[in-house]
Amino acid sequence: MDKSYRVALGGIVSALCLVTMFLVGIISPLYIILPLIAGVLLLIIVEEVSISWAMVTYVSVSLLSLFITADKEAALLFIMLFGHYPMLRFFLQKIRFGPIRLILKQLVFNACAIGFFYVTVYIFGIKQMIEDMNDFGKYGAIALLVLCNVIFLLYDFNLDVVYRVYIKRIMPRFKKKR
Repeated sequence: MDKSYRVALGGIVSALCLVTMFLVGIISPLYIILPLIAGVLLLIIVEEVSISWAMVTYVSVSLLSLFITADKEAALLFIMLFGHYPMLRFFLQKIRFGPIRLILKQLVFNACAIGFFYVTVYIFGIKQMIEDMNDFGKYGAIALLVLCNVIFLLYDFNLDVVYRVYIKRIMPRFKKKR
């Protein structure tokens, strides 16, 4: 594959990811959905070029999103949860035994989610997250983590659907034009 093609595709996907992250400042209620979409866009690089190239794209988008995204919490969502997972998922999908694969996915997600919480609260000082959890009572953090795990399972399933649609419908259209 031509290096100029890889650089161009990486630049286009990076730009789309950054525009998506920039939109968080304009459409703030979508501060979770937009980083998720930016992460899904990295599937294109994984499929078209390589995982290592997708990793470079992920790192560049992560660093730039810290500067251009008005909502730092959304940038952290991309960096710690949604940006790297499409690449990591590629490896996890190779595990044939479904229950082990599911357990590993959940362990990865929970480690990232707990890490996200601590970085957001104790490094970036966004204490509102603790106040929001206290609104749910004594077990608010556990209830929120369980809810997030359910949402993650839906995200993982939909990531598979998006990947299949890309492979079967979108990619063949671009292959014809090259």
